[in-house]
Amino acid sequence: MSIEINPIGFVSANLKKIPRHWTVSDAEGILIIDEKYLEGLKDIKPGQRVVVIFQFHKSPPFTSEFLIQKPPHHNGKRGIFSICSPIRPNPIGMSVLEVLFIRANKVYVKGLDMLNGTPILDIKPYIEAEKNTN
Repeated sequence: MSIEINPIGFVSANLKKIPRHWTVSDAEGILIIDEKYLEGLKDIKPGQRVVVIFQFHKSPPFTSEFLIQKPPHHNGKRGIFSICSPIRPNPIGMSVLEVLFIRANKVYVKGLDMLNGTPILDIKPYIEAEKNTN
């Protein structure tokens, strides 16, 4: 089976140090979306959180030696599917970012943990579970 995925845009970020994860990031940047998808940004609002699916485009090729890795912020080694390492069988990442504002095809965001030039594969709404009021 073959799967072909094409980026819808890329990240623009002037960061000296990339935060290790979106949950600990206050970094700001821009999601620059290809203009052919401009209409798809309709209804994204400032203050909203969005899920950004992206490619770890700078990761080395995956081999079985990376099935177990030691994350820098954990003690001991862990299985690849229990950590957020960019070195994965399919180098796909996910971050939840806060939308600051939108100008045309540029979505200004906060919470970045991606490199400048990171290919964006998709943007989805972040939907929190409804609280049980019973």
